[in-house]
Amino acid sequence: MFRLYGRKSSFKKDPASAITLINEVKKKKPSVFLEVGVYQGVTSRNICELLNKINLGNFQYIGVDIFDLQLDKEEFTTKHNYISNPFKWIYFNFITKNKPDSFLGVKSFLSKFEKNIELHRGFSDNILPILDLNKVDFCFLDGGHSYETVKNDLTILVAKMKKKSVIICDDYDQVGYGVKKAVDELSNTVTSIESLNKRLVKITV
Repeated sequence: MFRLYGRKSSFKKDPASAITLINEVKKKKPSVFLEVGVYQGVTSRNICELLNKINLGNFQYIGVDIFDLQLDKEEFTTKHNYISNPFKWIYFNFITKNKPDSFLGVKSFLSKFEKNIELHRGFSDNILPILDLNKVDFCFLDGGHSYETVKNDLTILVAKMKKKSVIICDDYDQVGYGVKKAVDELSNTVTSIESLNKRLVKITV
């Protein structure tokens, strides 16, 4: 099961890929999960709920996102933050006073697991090098989508994550993005690369 919690997610129109990701997490049973590209925290919340059950509360979730920083247009990622539902608009603008994709908005949304989560606001090329990636079992990479950004992120992750850890990249099938090229170039440097479906590809370090 993958819940949307009344928030925006790229998985809304592709629930099958969401379930594919969830099933891979169930198989790996990671204790430390890294997500690059948090957006409004929908995948984050689903992953935290799952890891909480799998590991009986003993897990760590690390999220990296630019949140409300300006995004370089070359990353090809468009964030649609327009709230059409009037009740949600009132809730986010007058009650919480935090936009759903802001750092504080996501932190509040994940507050149920505040002892287990670690959120970082900034660009991945600045944040990933300072993280202790050797303890990460599983990474969902859905940050910047330009070739340069994906290649840089994967270079850091593959070099620092422990052997047999897993990286799942989103948007592998998107023509014009740099995900496929960056992933395919790793064929001789990782244990395996496996297409889970058209959209998701699994890298075993």
